[in-house]
Amino acid sequence: MAKAYEKIADDLREQIRAGRYAPGDRLPSEADLIKSSGRSGPTVQQALRVLQAEGLIEKRHGVGTFVRQPRTRVLRHNARHQWEKDRARAPKKQRLETGATEHDTGLEINDLVFHASYRETKATRDIGEAMGVPEGTPLVERTYRTRYSAERNPFNLVTSYLIKSLVEANPDLLDETNEPWPGGTMNQLHTVGIEIDRIEERITARPPSSEEAEELGLPPGTAVLVLRKTQYDTEDRVVEMSDITIPGDRTEMLFTTHLERW
Repeated sequence: MAKAYEKIADDLREQIRAGRYAPGDRLPSEADLIKSSGRSGPTVQQALRVLQAEGLIEKRHGVGTFVRQPRTRVLRHNARHQWEKDRARAPKKQRLETGATEHDTGLEINDLVFHASYRETKATRDIGEAMGVPEGTPLVERTYRTRYSAERNPFNLVTSYLIKSLVEANPDLLDETNEPWPGGTMNQLHTVGIEIDRIEERITARPPSSEEAEELGLPPGTAVLVLRKTQYDTEDRVVEMSDITIPGDRTEMLFTTHLERW
């Protein structure tokens, strides 16, 4: 037999799915739900926690509880890397037409809000080992956030590292005001004579930090995927590394492996 809080959650869930409450609509207050259900405050609060964990509703402090707007889905396919490399030497006009985020989401470039910030830093022991350089090596650290203009939260959290000595021959690569760069990192590296040979991606999952959960707008209990992407050039050097925190509630990772025929 369903528990009291489950019955309240079931009723609200049905009303949301039937369109009685549309995305963005405010739900009845806890006091109203207590009155209409005849149940206690803790029972109503538990029902709301269930729906919040499912990602159906969200609480706005001091305002109320609302039906959550469905977030834009992101399909991250491993074929995107060849697509990016094919674009790296394309004319600038063609590179301006679309980018990797548009490729992954199906949105148009004018739908997006993009932010980038650069700073010079030095390799920590962890980053130095991952990039094959001594601790203390000068790096360019780049932070990226891209979101759909109709939403408040970015698609992911990206921190990228370049080895400064490999890219400083082109001063434009040290200037964040040149972002978003048409053709992305592969074109940036192409401007200093670097060709990407292979990309390694290591993916783990974990609970988000409180800061990550807030920035990504995650429902309680939602995990994040943590992707470390390492790009190697044709001389087998690590030339770029990115740490990408991906929300688990709206991202699909698709890997297609073509096998040699017998």
